[in-house]
Order: sequence, then C-alpha cells, then structure tokens
Amino acid sequence: MSEIQTVTDFLSALEDLDIDRALTYADPEIVYQNVPLPPARGLPAVEKTLRAMGRYGSGFEARIHNIASSGPVVLTERTDVLEAGAWRAEFWVCGTFKVQDDRITLWRDYFDWTTVLAASAKGLGGVLLSALSPRPKTT
Repeated sequence: MSEIQTVTDFLSALEDLDIDRALTYADPEIVYQNVPLPPARGLPAVEKTLRAMGRYGSGFEARIHNIASSGPVVLTERTDVLEAGAWRAEFWVCGTFKVQDDRITLWRDYFDWTTVLAASAKGLGGVLLSALSPRPKTT
C-alpha cells in the first residue's frame, strides 16, 4: 500500500467515525499533534483522543485539496469539517503524516487558530438561529 493510500484510508475511516478501523492504520508508537498543543504519544493516548472526538462529534469530513508524498512523508492540504449536532465548523488544515510499514507513525496538523475560532463561532451562530427560527405549525 502506498503512503498516500494509507493516509487517505485513515482519513476515510475517520469520516465514517469508525475509530476502530482508523486505529488499524496507526503504529503503536504514533505521535498525534494539533500544533501548538502538546502531542498525544502512543496508541492508547491517540485512541483516547479519537474516541473523545467520536463521542462528542456527530460528523467529520476531510476535503483534501492537495496531497503529496516524499518517501515516507505525506503532506495534505485540506478543509476539515467538524460537526456536533447542529453545530458545524469548516477550516483549513495542513497535515504531515509519516508512514512506515503501512502504519502512521506521525500525524501533525497545523491550522490557524483564529480561523478555527471564527468557524466555531459561525457554527454556534447557526445553532442559535436555528433554535430561534419559528417552526411551521403542523395540523
């Protein structure tokens, strides 16, 4: 399996909210980091993080705009879409993955925190507007 295929299959499993399948692409010593937050080191820590996202989120999409590899390193430029009920946030992400023996050993995402906060606020605004909108009467 190519390094790019490993990464796209991993992201596809996350889009399906299939944490068990996603973890099959992770090396036992995987390091996952949303820069500049501290990294999750090792499969148990990454599993805990992904299960928390799965527990609180109701949807995830990774729209890949560009993907490239150089040896074991795969770079992605994408838009991530997070959903939790009616709340939805879309933001740009650049991801670095290192793949060895068909397993992801490093997953590091970079994004602009201001954009994430703005997308989160926009999503919250959508939830509030939806809650305040008059509902048609049913007879």
